[in-house]
Amino acid sequence: MFRLLYCFLAMTLLFSCGDPSSNAVEAPVTDKPVESTSSTDNFVWQTETFADLGILRYQIPGFEKLTTKQKELVYYLTEAGLAGRDIMYDQNYRHNLSIRRAFEKIMRNYKGKREGEDWENFSIYAKRFWFSNGIHHHYSMDKFVPEFSKDYFMTLMNDTGAKLNEEALKAIFDPNFDAKKVNLDESKGLVAGSAVNFYDPGITEKEVDAYYAKVIDKKDKNPIAYGLNSKLVKKGGKITEQVYSLNGMYGPAIKEIIKWLSKAKGVAENEKQAKAFDHLISYYKSGDLKKWDDYNIAWCETKEGDIDYINGFVEVYNDPKGYRGSYENIVEITDFDASARMKVVAESAQWFEDNSTIADEHKKKDVVGISYKVVTVAGEAGDASPATPIGVNLPNSDWIRAKHGSKSVSLGNIINAYSNASGPGMLKEFAHDEEEYNRVSKYGELADKLSTALHEVIGHASGQINPGVGTPKETLKSYASTLEEARADIVALYFILDQKIVDMGLMPSLEVGKAEYDNYISNGLMKQLRRIELGKDIEESHMRNRQLIAKWVFEKGKKDNVISQVKRDGKTYFEINDYEKLRELFGFLLKELQRIKSEGDFEAGKTLVEKFGVKVDGALHKEVLARTKDLNIPAYRGFINPVLKPVKNDEGEITDIKITYPDDFVGQMLEYGGTYSFLPDYN
Repeated sequence: MFRLLYCFLAMTLLFSCGDPSSNAVEAPVTDKPVESTSSTDNFVWQTETFADLGILRYQIPGFEKLTTKQKELVYYLTEAGLAGRDIMYDQNYRHNLSIRRAFEKIMRNYKGKREGEDWENFSIYAKRFWFSNGIHHHYSMDKFVPEFSKDYFMTLMNDTGAKLNEEALKAIFDPNFDAKKVNLDESKGLVAGSAVNFYDPGITEKEVDAYYAKVIDKKDKNPIAYGLNSKLVKKGGKITEQVYSLNGMYGPAIKEIIKWLSKAKGVAENEKQAKAFDHLISYYKSGDLKKWDDYNIAWCETKEGDIDYINGFVEVYNDPKGYRGSYENIVEITDFDASARMKVVAESAQWFEDNSTIADEHKKKDVVGISYKVVTVAGEAGDASPATPIGVNLPNSDWIRAKHGSKSVSLGNIINAYSNASGPGMLKEFAHDEEEYNRVSKYGELADKLSTALHEVIGHASGQINPGVGTPKETLKSYASTLEEARADIVALYFILDQKIVDMGLMPSLEVGKAEYDNYISNGLMKQLRRIELGKDIEESHMRNRQLIAKWVFEKGKKDNVISQVKRDGKTYFEINDYEKLRELFGFLLKELQRIKSEGDFEAGKTLVEKFGVKVDGALHKEVLARTKDLNIPAYRGFINPVLKPVKNDEGEITDIKITYPDDFVGQMLEYGGTYSFLPDYN
């Protein structure tokens, strides 16, 4: 999910998104080139850039106002998250942990010249590896291609005593071997064509489908999240699940997670929070997915307190079949002032549902339990680090959301860090005229943040699945994530041009909604294309979703000239001629997207995605790459985490937690590798 709101009353927020029913919004690509890396207090926000990446830092404002007990809770939760860091590497690819340790040994111990083209190329490759938690790009899913030779790398390993087996070396240097972490091209096999370590090599999609056809109880109205915390393996020709648990797969790391969660329970802010910790610990010990549901219910119902967190196997984007969750941790401190200003969105959820364009039979008659907060992040790990979402909506279970509600958060200090590290850029290049440039310059940040809030809080919570229809991962399969993100985006787009949002005091005028329309169409049809290589299709779910929406309304609006494609001085622009008719088109598409989800209409969903979301106009793509090449804007950005260090008295009791803000990305990666390494190379 993807954006939030910067209220003209002085708010600083934002968001990000995840899987079919999940709900993390990816970090936005800034509309502005990086010009300054420090704010007026001389805090350096951006520390370096390399390849297509920028490394930022974030602050934890207000931490000093917490009680000692609350600081202790934040510290324990942060340590619990980092304790599972190895898991994410192993989930992403089976050779990642062995490769990471070889890189760590080289970076720590190499005595040769740390200069020259070969060393620079190796250093960049290693940093890209750490940024993505493995050898595949965190967004495109393509494997990194080393720009140093195997001979040079062998010299580095021999000099430091690092070792890799032949297949791990092949994984680095053979561009065709395990080339894609997550493959969504059905012709290559969703499972066979994906290198992600959720399935034993050799297992086919057909075998996965057959396995779950036997174990899923389709009559269960409260289904567990089948496969969420396991790897599918083949033993003696039989398919079985290797469950993540204390005495199962990833046990040594999970033991450490449990240790820190148990300490967190000891300083819980209230009984409900302590009860949720009990459920989470019980789940980690057993691997029982019913206990995961118990935890999510208890977590949803814990609304009091200043500290919250996300911990577990959560988002399923990295599974081409949409079952398995990636390990993730985010520790949150409530920003009460900013949260109070946004409370009206959650409180108005039923109004949005009642006034949606979706069919009456697909509307929820009673939208319950939605909570929304702006939070300050204190630490992240796993799938949330270094590349972080900017907002999250959980839990992902539709039945839990319907009965017990959900929590939506905007990561306010992360958004603030992005803002502080940016200046003006792509807007100037792609705005079709001065009117659009001025409108987006004035209202774009507010529009982006408000859109994210509507996406997370209203979009993912809206609509219902028809009785007897399976979950989206069962019915819509590999298209579920794209279609869910499109559905939530289109909810936001439809309502952001509604006078109701102005009347609620969330924006000064409908010009904010127009700014969001300007930016969304330009990004969906052009700007986001800079993230993919020339000649390739769009494969990432969020990118597919954005092009699907923008291309669909562009095509459907041609008859009434709703959006014009304009050529000027050899450059392409898209101009919205009728904002109200565009809103009507968004409403029509919203109704269809909800119908597809409610009825589980796989063929209709597949047709929408494949026709509008996948293929790229080659000439336009080439033009976008040329126009953005010299703008010096990292396509992706991630973060160095603050360091929390306990201060103890003579009796060993924690009396305070001190924060430092390191600025060395490689240094933090090496520190983490030495401190939080609990799993063997192969699991």
